[in-house]
Amino acid sequence: MTSRSAAAQHLRDLARLRRVRDRIDREYAQPLNVEALARGVHMSAGHLGREFRRAYGESPYAYLMTRRIERAMALLRRGDLSVTEVCFAVGCASLGTFSTRFTELVGVPPSTYRDRTARAAAEMPSCLAKQVSRPIRNREAPAPGRT
Repeated sequence: MTSRSAAAQHLRDLARLRRVRDRIDREYAQPLNVEALARGVHMSAGHLGREFRRAYGESPYAYLMTRRIERAMALLRRGDLSVTEVCFAVGCASLGTFSTRFTELVGVPPSTYRDRTARAAAEMPSCLAKQVSRPIRNREAPAPGRT
């Protein structure tokens, strides 16, 4: 394979990876799995996982869960839905998995987040609330008790 054809293949792979990322962003609340995402861009699940991680720094599943948690944070800030309602609204099928991942990314359980931010967000413009409350990826949330 020449360097020109390798570069062309790399660009085609990047375009397919962007389609996967865009689909996750658009359909985060739908049941998605790596196999279905891979089929949609004619890649194997293993190849998609490796290439997605190389391009975006995390697996497709981690990216999907981050999108779901971001949306959940917005819904919880409103304060009018229960944690269970939010869990299912963002496409999670398991309250336990949702709560665990939420806590890993945000640093506090969803119920605590809802209670703290619903009051604070009411006094803050929504564009600022979204910016300061963006979840941290790749388990970078501070340990409980640390700030």
